[in-house]
Amino acid sequence: MLFFDPTYLIFAIPGLLLAMWAQWKVQSTFNKYAQVPTGTGVTGAQTAQVLINRNGLQVGVTSIGGMLTDHYDPRSKTVALSQSSQQNSVASVAVVAHELGHAMQDKENYAPLKLRGAIVPAVQVGGTVGPILFLIGLLFSGPLSQTLLTLGIIAFGVAALFAIITLPVELDASHRALVMLQQNNLLDGQELRGAKAVLDAAALTYVAAAAQAVTQLLYYLMLANRRRD
Repeated sequence: MLFFDPTYLIFAIPGLLLAMWAQWKVQSTFNKYAQVPTGTGVTGAQTAQVLINRNGLQVGVTSIGGMLTDHYDPRSKTVALSQSSQQNSVASVAVVAHELGHAMQDKENYAPLKLRGAIVPAVQVGGTVGPILFLIGLLFSGPLSQTLLTLGIIAFGVAALFAIITLPVELDASHRALVMLQQNNLLDGQELRGAKAVLDAAALTYVAAAAQAVTQLLYYLMLANRRRD
């Protein structure tokens, strides 16, 4: 049976361990630099307004619950800041600048961001329907089962593509964030190194997500090939 295939562990465990390590890394790094106040006294919330004004961004700012739940919504042109990112700390300023990096990408029509946004509906539908189609195709036989297996594989492939495209989007937003923080004198040299540490740790979570998506795709490709044999 699919759910008791021990081979799955060979594919799943490395990605799971990487994801756990990445999550620990981002939490510990953020917590470390959340205790380091900025020399200028600027808060994460103030950083958002400074970068919006100085870069001519037509972007709204809202609050959102949770920790590190910050995100930029290109549809509503809104940056949502969690409470943990609105404080006076190097970590808060780094996270906020990263989200404004996404706003800059949107303003400049950064191609990977646009491509990622374009496939979001397919990822949302495929994430729900794909596993069901694949499982049905695996459990039954006949021409229809092969079609269902293929559709399921396509859904997993789109999810993997989304995760891979996310990597350059996030890395570019972090690069933009550090440049903006330096150009606007919001952080000094030592603080910039702290901000980079926070953003590099956050990037690991996207690397882990991509690794998990790819290994999942490879596992289901193996099952499909085993079925054909």
